[in-house]
Amino acid sequence: MVFLQVTEDERLAAALAEAMAGGPPVTPQAPPTAMAAVRPQLPVTEPGAAVVVATSGSTGEPKAVVLTGSALEFSARATHDRLGGPGEWVCALPTHYVAGLMTVVRSVVAGRGLRFTAPDLSELPRPGERSYLSLVATQLHRAMAHPGQRDLLRGYAGVLIGGSAVPDGLREQALAAGIPVVTTYGMSETAGGCVYDGIPLTGVGVEVAGERLGLRGPMAFAGYRLRPDLTAQILDGDLVWTNDRGRIGADGRLQVLGRFDDVVISGGEKVDLAAAQRLCDELIAPGEAPVVLLAVPDVQWGVRVVAVTTGGWQLDDLNARLRGRIGRAGLPKELRQVAELAYTSTGKIDRAALIAAWQDEG
Repeated sequence: MVFLQVTEDERLAAALAEAMAGGPPVTPQAPPTAMAAVRPQLPVTEPGAAVVVATSGSTGEPKAVVLTGSALEFSARATHDRLGGPGEWVCALPTHYVAGLMTVVRSVVAGRGLRFTAPDLSELPRPGERSYLSLVATQLHRAMAHPGQRDLLRGYAGVLIGGSAVPDGLREQALAAGIPVVTTYGMSETAGGCVYDGIPLTGVGVEVAGERLGLRGPMAFAGYRLRPDLTAQILDGDLVWTNDRGRIGADGRLQVLGRFDDVVISGGEKVDLAAAQRLCDELIAPGEAPVVLLAVPDVQWGVRVVAVTTGGWQLDDLNARLRGRIGRAGLPKELRQVAELAYTSTGKIDRAALIAAWQDEG
């Protein structure tokens, strides 16, 4: 029987190279919640399995995704082809999630160097002749406020931004500053990002069925570890059906509209929470505290929309900005101030944690 190798970052590149060449599959060392989904003590049965990686769990319980060596290699080579060629990768993300893991995979496939840096980019290395970096939007937003980090980012051959939706204006602001940002869309089940700036990587297909997005290609995962029931719900050959809504724009680029989970019924009215959040983000001026909209269970409404912020907002003021732009059911019914917003280790807003905290407070 084949078992997973649990590997620390220092050994991860070597272990991945071995796994992708047909050796024992690998899982990066991860926090207990992720390791509980990975279950390294049980054998791996999927043919060609090279990596098992946990999903972030930002919208629910973490799952473990099995990726084959061929899927990893395809993804890495397609990325390098799109970016202009192989290069050195700098890892600023946790390797136990797919975005960080894929920086290591790409370095293995490229046969180039790999450097690690702190998530806050305080130790961001000076780029070489062709260096690449993968970040989440939160990291880029914070780096834009530090001239030294901003200057270093200009020297990279490509700065991939993924993991969640990129706030309106951030990409344009970074490009105007000379940072070669590339927005990516994908997930653990597709070996990370496989649509760059709205255009699929070569060999990747995008399908839209009633706004539901599907991603097709050799980067598709082999299945959820020990969960054939969940696998059957979204995997059809090499087609991965996502829980995301989207469309192909007039310019031929993919536009991701949000998750189906984000469309809720409150008091009999449909609320597109993702669209409401985008509008809320647009209306917040620089220097104002962020606001996160949530849908929480409610006896009267079914669910009701509420808001959390780190300070500086009153409910009437927030709704005054939103009123007339979204329907009545989408206006927050309550606002609470929190000491800090909950984020996953990949920089996404942890909505599941925020909702749980809201319910705990009653």
